[in-house]
Amino acid sequence: MNPTISIPHGLPIERDAGPFDPPRRITQLREARPVSPMVFPDGHEGWLVTGYDAVRRLMADTRFSSRQDIGILHIPYETPNMPAATEPSPQTPGLFIAMDAPDHTRLRRKLAGAFTVKRMKTLEEQIIDIVERQLDELARLTPPVDLVKEFALPVPSLVICEMLGVPYADRENFQINSAKFLVKDQSLDEKIAAYVAMTTYLAELVARKRAEPGQDILSDLASHDDLTIEELTGMAFLLLLAGHETTANMLALGTFALLEHPDQLAELRADPDLLPDAVEELMRYLSVVDILFRYATADIELGGETIREGSTVIVSMLAANRDPQRFDNPDTLDIHREARGRLSFGHGIHQCLGQQLARIEMRAGFAGLLRRVPTLELAIPAGEVRLRTDMNIYGVHELPVTWTESAS
Repeated sequence: MNPTISIPHGLPIERDAGPFDPPRRITQLREARPVSPMVFPDGHEGWLVTGYDAVRRLMADTRFSSRQDIGILHIPYETPNMPAATEPSPQTPGLFIAMDAPDHTRLRRKLAGAFTVKRMKTLEEQIIDIVERQLDELARLTPPVDLVKEFALPVPSLVICEMLGVPYADRENFQINSAKFLVKDQSLDEKIAAYVAMTTYLAELVARKRAEPGQDILSDLASHDDLTIEELTGMAFLLLLAGHETTANMLALGTFALLEHPDQLAELRADPDLLPDAVEELMRYLSVVDILFRYATADIELGGETIREGSTVIVSMLAANRDPQRFDNPDTLDIHREARGRLSFGHGIHQCLGQQLARIEMRAGFAGLLRRVPTLELAIPAGEVRLRTDMNIYGVHELPVTWTESAS
């Protein structure tokens, strides 16, 4: 540990080391002080955790709470359109990602059967079919096209809509509102309006599912009499948001990364059997769900530091996944990498429930895209691709691409 390293004031978010790498300041902090004090913009003296071992231990320690209603939520970056919080946020019914046991356990258990490896395997052919149909649509277009709009976003949206029993015709509204909800510097009024619009729609939908159930996850959830409409709405909101935003950004950013690593791309095209490991490596290398919040409910020793009760702790999953103490040549994209222990889906009780679904979608998506559009390339210089540094889930806003022969 280097005691002379300066304490950061606010979380560095500018991707000044390249579109796929952590901000330089984050990397420097991880190397010098992987559990570092950080002064938040509102003056709160919290912590930033960037080292792999420290992140893994923190995620497994239930004294680091995921709740946002214990203390004031301190935001680690400037939010000019949002006032600083002056009191804890109320707990949202059903939003179990922001809960601890036993509430988290009770709600997550209701969904465990819907996301088993076996059940996800039965959906694989259906997901492949969705990918192929979307590629048929892509083939009808004249390049250049935006791959986000025409492929990366529709595929997981179609999948999650079908699984949840959400009419796909309604996808545009929830995509627009979820984007507003996830923008870092969106005004509080706009965030609230987007959230209210989504939850109002979902409350009506789950009420219909309870009255007239179908063959979908929301209908299964609605059959539990011990879940309120408010809880069902919160769970539906979480599944819908997480079910399309993360995978959509991985498909787009992953394609961008492969196009910028032509040697890796060529190997994948030559040997599709490399794809499962390539997907795992892309998730490690890119870590689109980078920043997580935790709240210390006691004085806790971590990485040689004492984190005091009441501290807000920010976790950088990307920095942890790039830690040279855990991964050899971590800043190199290597589709042959077999190292286990990636933290892309989190760790501990909050490990991503839908990770098997995401893997299947990405394998199908990348496999179909590479096979059907063999001459895919960027339509603009890489430096002009608009990065989602303003969003809570990282990726690209648009990915203009072209090809020299028709997709088939």
